[in-house]
Amino acid sequence: MSTSPPPGPGRAHWPRPGTWPVWVVPALVAFVQVVGSLGAQRDRTGANGSSGGPPWEHGGGGPGGMGHTDLDALGFALLLGGPALLLLRRRHPVFTVCAVAAVTALYFLRAYTYGPAPLALVVAMMTAIVSGHRLVTWAGAGLGLAAFFSLTALIGVPAAERGQDGLFPVEEPTPGGSSFVVGWALVVLVSSELVRMRAQRAAESARVRAEEERRQASEERLRMARELHDVLAHNISMINVQAGVALHLIDQNPEQARTALAAIKDASKEALTEMRGVIGALRSQGETAPRAPTAGLDRLDELLDRARAAGLAVEAEITGERRPLHAGTDLAAFRIVQESLTNVTRHAGPGPVTARVAIAYGEHEVVVRVEDDGRGAPLLDDRPGGSGIRGMRERAAALGGTFDAGPRPGGGFRVRAALPLDEDGEDVRGAQ
Repeated sequence: MSTSPPPGPGRAHWPRPGTWPVWVVPALVAFVQVVGSLGAQRDRTGANGSSGGPPWEHGGGGPGGMGHTDLDALGFALLLGGPALLLLRRRHPVFTVCAVAAVTALYFLRAYTYGPAPLALVVAMMTAIVSGHRLVTWAGAGLGLAAFFSLTALIGVPAAERGQDGLFPVEEPTPGGSSFVVGWALVVLVSSELVRMRAQRAAESARVRAEEERRQASEERLRMARELHDVLAHNISMINVQAGVALHLIDQNPEQARTALAAIKDASKEALTEMRGVIGALRSQGETAPRAPTAGLDRLDELLDRARAAGLAVEAEITGERRPLHAGTDLAAFRIVQESLTNVTRHAGPGPVTARVAIAYGEHEVVVRVEDDGRGAPLLDDRPGGSGIRGMRERAAALGGTFDAGPRPGGGFRVRAALPLDEDGEDVRGAQ
């Protein structure tokens, strides 16, 4: 579960073209091609009827300039046919680029006026490359240009006679014109590759962000599960033990039974308080923060008193310079002691049992050790259903510390965890 604040309001962004309805781009391309071609035809039919040709022919082309075929029904059909084929670009990109290339080539073979007629082909090529059909598009562009230049070399006419007679009155290729077209194709192809790589990087970034969010959510769920386990296991175990004592003594020794019931009340109250604190972390931002204090070694005495009230003999020893710890280290140390005492209560066996809790503050780490002299069965890590020792080991590992648990020579059980003191934890001493 994420605890990050919701993103604030940012600048409005236009939606990406890939999210537009499929007809929007073809409609825009059709409008530009028709209006632009009509404008180009009008400009090239000046007072002298010889107002230049394509960009690479300005300033040349003979005394008569470069002619053209006036737009007719076929010309308008070709200008609209390319954009119409773009409606298929998302589902059939290869077919679309081939079909639009054929329509565009027919337009120029008919020697209609130069203008924005190749715009539909630009969109089709870009779509094919971005969708992953790179080899087909590059190879098709090379083969298509070679075929177009070869055909116009066979049937082409001089530039001055362009558009005058014949079914395909296209001009013959020139070095300048051919270089311009090849350069134009390369610009489109390279630009499409750049768009594709940018889209891939954006998709990879989105995937990494999603994976990181899932990982953080999983870690948060694991942390909350450990907290709930430690809170409930400790207090419920205490309640269970004292309930058994109360039931056993209620007739023979009512006063001692009363003491056990008081311990049950205290343990249940503590369980409810700590559960409110844990569940309070699940509150959404803006709600009231939990009022329960955060568990830490400053509450160690309370924890030991509850264990003693449950009938467990507990000895405590604290060595080194006691000082505030980083919140994560402080909580882990407290929970390890709590879970260890819970295990002593549940698994140490019959007879008087003494638990010894030792907290050693070192220069670079704090060592938590809990031992008992019980005679119960050893608590194995792979015990079916057991998660206490595994949870303690995970807490220590998450902080970069070490953890060890196992039977003691001569009987009993021992838990030892060494938790590193991080720099932030050491700085707390000066701040407080």
